[in-house]
Amino acid sequence: MMKIEKPPAPLIVPSPDDSRLTRLVTGTDQTGANVDIKVPMERPLTLYLNAQEIVTMMTIGDHPEYLALGYLLNQNMLKYDDVVTEVEYDDDLQVVVVRTGHHTNFEHKLKKRTQTSGCAQGTAFGDLLEAVESVELPQAELRTSWLYRMTHTINTMPSLYLEAGAIHGCVLCREGEPLCYTEDVGRHNAVDKIAGWMYRHGVDPADKILYTTGRLTSEMVIKTVRMGIPILVSRSGFTAWGVDLARQVGLTLVGRTRGKRFIALSGEQRIVYDQNLAYVEDESARHQRKGEGGDD
Repeated sequence: MMKIEKPPAPLIVPSPDDSRLTRLVTGTDQTGANVDIKVPMERPLTLYLNAQEIVTMMTIGDHPEYLALGYLLNQNMLKYDDVVTEVEYDDDLQVVVVRTGHHTNFEHKLKKRTQTSGCAQGTAFGDLLEAVESVELPQAELRTSWLYRMTHTINTMPSLYLEAGAIHGCVLCREGEPLCYTEDVGRHNAVDKIAGWMYRHGVDPADKILYTTGRLTSEMVIKTVRMGIPILVSRSGFTAWGVDLARQVGLTLVGRTRGKRFIALSGEQRIVYDQNLAYVEDESARHQRKGEGGDD
């Protein structure tokens, strides 16, 4: 993939005011009073690769083309040097079709898929572990000044999570600046959208940082490595297998990034401690998000 110095258009940011992504629901609170709240939408999206049905995903419904491409890339059904001739989305049928210049058949592979720890319907295939074992990640660096600027910017940006909750976000960053910010009911969907966006626009992963609001699980590590991104950051915690895989492939894994705090459990050699902590603000309660009370 070619290297770019500036993020390509269109730059993706959350759309908390998009009426298609939430619905107003009336309920009662702890005092018995009526309340109206926004809740995220959850729609089925069926993905076809050429003539073969691959999966039906539950998603908020934005950026279906990027989601489809990213899913296929991260499941090793589509290679980065494959030629995609068309991505066709039908909103009425809730179907997205990815067409390639070569024949594909994943009937045998589809029988081997297993449920992962990702929320909603995240799946991983057995051969993905073998696919990431041979990956050599770039020798990038993570300056703590970038880390603190990045987390502060993300936490204070308008988002669907702050508007309606019950959602995860993933952000692709370069030197602490967000380039692509996606949200969905499952963290796996959010990161797949970023993978599809990177593929469509030829974004070089070598100097990028991936941020997620969710847990640092084996699934998130595998997807990050598949995308060629050397640094994965979360405001939430870790799973043991996620840490083991990250150490195996040399991925920098940083979790529990809240205010001044963070913990790195893999790839610590990439971290450059250039930020004076006296000048870092604690996280505002207004912008506390998933994982604040635990490792969700």
